[in-house]
Amino acid sequence: MTELGSVTWPPAPIKTERLVLRASEARDRAAFVELLASPEVHTYLGGPRPRDEVEREMPEVPERWPGSFVVDLDGAMIGQILLRRATGHRRPAAAGKVDLGYLFLPRAWGFGYAAEACAAALDWFDGVLPGEPVVLTTQTANVGSMRLAAKLGFTEVERFQAWDAEQWLGLRSPVTPSA
Repeated sequence: MTELGSVTWPPAPIKTERLVLRASEARDRAAFVELLASPEVHTYLGGPRPRDEVEREMPEVPERWPGSFVVDLDGAMIGQILLRRATGHRRPAAAGKVDLGYLFLPRAWGFGYAAEACAAALDWFDGVLPGEPVVLTTQTANVGSMRLAAKLGFTEVERFQAWDAEQWLGLRSPVTPSA
């Protein structure tokens, strides 16, 4: 995955009704460790990484690169939104496009935070890189992620087998700037 090009990073924090999307800070390290080592979070992502390994490898300020937003609720990290250029994507329909990913701590599930945060990140993206399509890949077994993709305006491009499971690739058509 490569950077988002000429996008200034980090942007000013993005505020929604309940959340703030911002760059990571040192105070987020424990939440990142929890996120990456969580069996529940990684059910459809190939499984969690061993906690001691994550602790050892996690920098003081984790995931501080263009396109990585911390999702903050009341001053605490509850998840992460990722917008990355999929230069090495295995599917031709996704190669070179920006890929949306998201991870949320289990205690934040079921409150609509993922939809709110992803919509805000996509709105920001449309403002800084207008006219660019976005792709999203998820396992078809991940019903919540499939619902979220539809809610965000992604439409199915294809299904394919990878990592011993059926995958779904969706495309969100570019939003063109109004004249």
